[in-house]
Amino acid sequence: MSARLGFAASLDTLVRARYPFVYLVSWEEQRVDSILGELARRHSKQLVEWSVTRGLRRTGGARATYQIEPVSKPVETLQAIGKLTDPSLVVLKDFHPYLDEPIVVRALRELSHDLENSYSTVILLSPVLKIPVELEKDVTVLDVPLPDFGELLELLRGIARVLKQEGRAEVNLERADVERLVRAALGLTLNEAENAFARAIAIDDKLDADDIQLVLEEKRQVIRKSGLLEYFPTDEDLGGVGGLEYLKTWLDRRSSAFSDEARQFGLPEPKGLLLLGVQGCGKSLTAKAIASHWRMPLLRLDMGRIFGSLIGSSEDNMRRAIKTAEGVAPVVLWIDEIEKGLAGAGSSGETDGGTGARVFSSLLTWMQEKAAPVFVVATANSIKDLPPELLRKGRFDEIFFIDLPSQAEREEIFGIHLRRRNREPAAFDVGQLATLARGFSGAEIEQAIVAGLYQAFEERTALDQAHIERALTETRPLSTTMEENITALREWASTRARLASPADDT
Repeated sequence: MSARLGFAASLDTLVRARYPFVYLVSWEEQRVDSILGELARRHSKQLVEWSVTRGLRRTGGARATYQIEPVSKPVETLQAIGKLTDPSLVVLKDFHPYLDEPIVVRALRELSHDLENSYSTVILLSPVLKIPVELEKDVTVLDVPLPDFGELLELLRGIARVLKQEGRAEVNLERADVERLVRAALGLTLNEAENAFARAIAIDDKLDADDIQLVLEEKRQVIRKSGLLEYFPTDEDLGGVGGLEYLKTWLDRRSSAFSDEARQFGLPEPKGLLLLGVQGCGKSLTAKAIASHWRMPLLRLDMGRIFGSLIGSSEDNMRRAIKTAEGVAPVVLWIDEIEKGLAGAGSSGETDGGTGARVFSSLLTWMQEKAAPVFVVATANSIKDLPPELLRKGRFDEIFFIDLPSQAEREEIFGIHLRRRNREPAAFDVGQLATLARGFSGAEIEQAIVAGLYQAFEERTALDQAHIERALTETRPLSTTMEENITALREWASTRARLASPADDT
């Protein structure tokens, strides 16, 4: 069953059960109006709408037996609704700003009693969820799902049909192109998708497979406007990550795990990975490479942005971030240094009134039960700050430990970074450099090459072996300055995590 049908069935049940107030969270007024109009006709109810600019008025549904009072003030409107004698669906649009007023809250509570003996339901429609404590027991909340594949396909076909009839633009889409274009639009509202398709047509007077990137750009705009997630370009690939043989094999085996073929085979969608390891050893780079390897968008969740200054805003921020990620799924959701964002969740009741604990709990519940294809990649440098609940089976498919690179991996990393700077690795004794770099992380190896380049540039000469060797000998790697912490991390991971690479025997 599609998301829309599931939502419509839930709303239909609430209306038939004579619930007094239903709060619909959505930006899409026109789409919701269409759903409510259909519902009103099916149940022979009149459809009544209120907005602060147009007041209370009948907009559709069954025929009314009397004239509706055209009031616009919130309290007068609620009193007028209580006097309706015909079975009605009453939609209050953007009513949430008035829910801060005690007199409006009181009027709503009284209206709830008036509706007990009627066949009317009041629908509060707003993109913002705000429910006063006094109304929590009277209001039922439903999130209106974003358009599903079928709705977006219907929209695209409608646009293509109009274009062909009017001859205003070319439509060059194979069946596979249509599917890819619609899937690229998943996560957009109908208006956003229509704007994206219109923009694509306006650029070159045609609609074809090349327009997929333009639709994805509209998706990036949605994510930017949320302010809670960052959209990262997926220009890294696993070939640019040195070593990590076991982890790469694990990822390769799941590269088609989000396909319909995998669902038909009986495979569940992968949930995510926790990458634990030494700083600078490629955890963040791997997160970016996973998205590129699987050809999925990459979103970064910044826990610092989640915790807002207003009471209750942090929990709402987490809900909105999750909803945004699910809206653009399938997607890779990267939570960098997750231990910092969740630090103190256990003592949250004493420090922030329990906000941290509630946010942490909502994140864990979602990770355990999420149905949308959102693959979570969390990275962590420390285990002492990780709440034990996070490590429970079911949150992640696997926990991988990324250690300092081995001799062979260091040679590979030197080759990668030399090629990135237009140097041929064969011109260097990469084996000797890797030996000198024992105990270095991948990031430290990169910085040694950069330091060598600076020295060569100052001398106005070509980069050579001596420049890099000098930079290596002048560097004190993190494995030396934080030896005790790294040893403790290795001991913890030895029995609780899988190795991302073969053990270093050099």
